Amino acid sequence: MPPLPREAGYNTVEACEAILKDEVRAFIMMGGDFVRAIPDHGQMEPAWRRMRLTVNVITKLNRSALLPGGISYILPVIGRLEKDVTAAGEQALSIEDTSACVHGSRGVRDPASPHLISEVRLICELAKKVLDPNPNVRWDDYMVDYAEIRSEISKTLPASFWDYDQRMWEPGGFQRDLPATRREWHTDTKRANFVTPTGLDEDLDMPGAGHDVLRLMTLRSNDQFNTTVYGYDDRFRGINNTRKVVLMNRSDIDRRGLKVGQAVTLRTVAEDGVDRTLSGLLVVAYDILIGCIGS
Repeated sequence: MPPLPREAGYNTVEACEAILKDEVRAFIMMGGDFVRAIPDHGQMEPAWRRMRLTVNVITKLNRSALLPGGISYILPVIGRLEKDVTAAGEQALSIEDTSACVHGSRGVRDPASPHLISEVRLICELAKKVLDPNPNVRWDDYMVDYAEIRSEISKTLPASFWDYDQRMWEPGGFQRDLPATRREWHTDTKRANFVTPTGLDEDLDMPGAGHDVLRLMTLRSNDQFNTTVYGYDDRFRGINNTRKVVLMNRSDIDRRGLKVGQAVTLRTVAEDGVDRTLSGLLVVAYDILIGCIGS
């Protein structure tokens, strides 16, 4: 078996560029909806189908799962809200929130199917098939008792994860160690370093005069976690039954002769010869800066 790669992998942009060049043969996705989340669907979706292998490990069917490569697998697993019972009993997971607090989580309902397994077991079973045995990596123990994984983490990162299994059940969870909260800066100067921008225009290649261009900001809606969408109501903005909307200032709506609720098409201004459009977005009047739209 060849050695595991040690070089840096792709970030999202680099992965997309490599897929477009047919340099990626396989893509294994652990949750999420990568194809829906990235831009340039018109170019990316055909390139995605050209990959030799696509694997989707998901709790909910999504767009990426419906775009198969030459060989494609959809592997449904137990969701976080479902009970996960192994030979060692009911298992618990840990979750880190946006404020770097880690807390425990247990499922509350039976799995959707008795045939579902957890992501943890899937990874461990796969590792046992493709990796050489290593006495320091106890795959069988990890997939039976998730506390064994947390024990390994606490040994590896003791500054943040000491007494991991006990502290994650504290009210609100425990805070990971963030030196910046103590105004400690782990830089060469031991100070916070700021970069001065060379200009205020982030879109230097955008055509100027003669184009009536609106600046688009993309937003995360309610009932959404990263790229996984759970519902179609956005109680934060009072929008119901759809996520296909474009938020516009009332002045921009009136100036373009549009109406609230009207379906419109957005087209990207670009000079690379690629037509980028998205249709079927409903106009919603919203308190947003004139000249800007949100979707």
